[in-house]
Amino acid sequence: MKIVFFGDSITDCDRDRADDSSLGNGYVSILYEKLKNLYEDRTFEFLNRGIGGNRVRDLEARVDKDVIAQNPDIVVMFIGVNDVWHKYCFGAEFDLDKFAASYEAVVKKIKACGAKLIIVEPYLFDVPDKKRFRREFDPMLGVIRDLAEKYADAFVPLDEMFAGVSQCVGIAAYSADGVHPTHRAARLIADNVIKKIRLFL
Repeated sequence: MKIVFFGDSITDCDRDRADDSSLGNGYVSILYEKLKNLYEDRTFEFLNRGIGGNRVRDLEARVDKDVIAQNPDIVVMFIGVNDVWHKYCFGAEFDLDKFAASYEAVVKKIKACGAKLIIVEPYLFDVPDKKRFRREFDPMLGVIRDLAEKYADAFVPLDEMFAGVSQCVGIAAYSADGVHPTHRAARLIADNVIKKIRLFL
């Protein structure tokens, strides 16, 4: 079974882009080890196609090569936070309608190739320098949830989940900057994505 992970730095996690089999050191690698141990009689091929800094329009530009051409059985799509982050850090445009159009174009292509689509919701921890992101981030989440309901075979609501767990333990256990996950957070992401993958095994 071939599973493609498609997204930004949270998926990328320092993978070696010169090595097609490199999974990085984040949730994708953790998930692979867990799944391999759970299903010792099955063969899995994982392809990490995360690229740090990517926005949804970047995924739209490379979906044919990095996803469709791989003929995957399952695609895990995890994108969105950079679309807002780049507005505040680099002055990039954030247009919700354009975001929605690009996101829908990507998921429609994935569904048309016959793969099962798991959409992972981006998340944002409540740290001081990211509070202002919520003005655009929350409407963006609304778009993603609506498109997930329309197209996805499974959905992972990470923003809601992390908001809950961080109240008990503290944000620092899960992220240093409010976006990039610690190893503990990566394990939690892997655990929640694997539950959805197992629906299709």
